[in-house]
Amino acid sequence: MSSPDATCWTLIRDAAGGDPAARERFARAYLPAVRAYLTARWRGRHSVEDAAQDVFVECFKVGGLLDKADRGHGGFRAFLFSAVRHVAQRYEKPARPVGSLPDALPADDTGPAAAFDRAWARALLREAARAQEEAATRAGPPAIRRVQLLRLRFHDGLPIREIARLWGEDPARLHHEYATAREEFRAALRGVVAFHNPTAPPGELDRLAAELLGSLG
Repeated sequence: MSSPDATCWTLIRDAAGGDPAARERFARAYLPAVRAYLTARWRGRHSVEDAAQDVFVECFKVGGLLDKADRGHGGFRAFLFSAVRHVAQRYEKPARPVGSLPDALPADDTGPAAAFDRAWARALLREAARAQEEAATRAGPPAIRRVQLLRLRFHDGLPIREIARLWGEDPARLHHEYATAREEFRAALRGVVAFHNPTAPPGELDRLAAELLGSLG
């Protein structure tokens, strides 16, 4: 998020306009979910990488997906999901004429949809982790240490008492730092959710953030 008022729609606008940095970030944000959907749908029957590239061709071409995306409908996730489904159908029916994406794209694939949503959640959680790390770098060593604490607890699975022993810290003090680190991550995640769902009210942002945290449990 390059500015406090940036949203997924400013990213989409810049990517549609040909900005290289915006297109790189767009691909980094959405490619994992695109791949996950195609992989779950096809299970080796078609080329996931070729189809994923076609999705982004549809996104970036003049009059393509990014030009059609409607900010009045909230976040971009549902529209992208429908577009991936449409591209998949084109691969499954090669005799079907290849034209531009229709304005209305239904989506009802439960199995691949679950894979898409899980990859989407992971991508947003990674983005929140990056945002927390960037904020910690600006804040200084204590905040950086809290990021390291969170990584040891979640990525490495170490209990607080073991981290306290390794760091030579008082476990009670480290529990307090851990609680602060979790709140900092929640704030970063809420910012990411707001970026991707710019029309959602505050209560809805909290609910979406909680769903993301629970989706990988």
